[in-house]
Amino acid sequence: MSDLRDLYQEVVLDHNRRPRNFRSIEDATRQARGVNPLCGDKIKVFVVIEGDVIRDVAFEGDGCAISKASASMMTESLKGKTVAQAQILFDVFHSLVTKGPAEDCDLDELGKLAVFSGVSEYPARVKCATLAWHTVQAALHGEDQPVSTE
Repeated sequence: MSDLRDLYQEVVLDHNRRPRNFRSIEDATRQARGVNPLCGDKIKVFVVIEGDVIRDVAFEGDGCAISKASASMMTESLKGKTVAQAQILFDVFHSLVTKGPAEDCDLDELGKLAVFSGVSEYPARVKCATLAWHTVQAALHGEDQPVSTE
């Protein structure tokens, strides 16, 4: 477990310092805003959907290292996936960070997202790790109201 914690720190710090897809998308087909009032994280997610496929996804905002790293890794994970595949990934990730890895959970299948498995031990951090994911869900479902983790 120590190796996973070390990897968690390394990956989170890397994605916080150099977030991937940290930009706006002017011609986004969908977008949504999210906020975590507990620690002040704010995010805006932009999505380009062609047919049923997520062709591009990006984010802007301010937040803690976990929030920014999760958003960065989320954007990398969702590009090229269908909306249905994105929903499945959301469900698996959300379960991972809220309950920990399930017995039948293949952490290898999650790739780098598996580093967030320890977040379930820190309930205050769950909201940081899931903010971007809830926000992209709102964008994919065309919801207009800002997402709040409260």
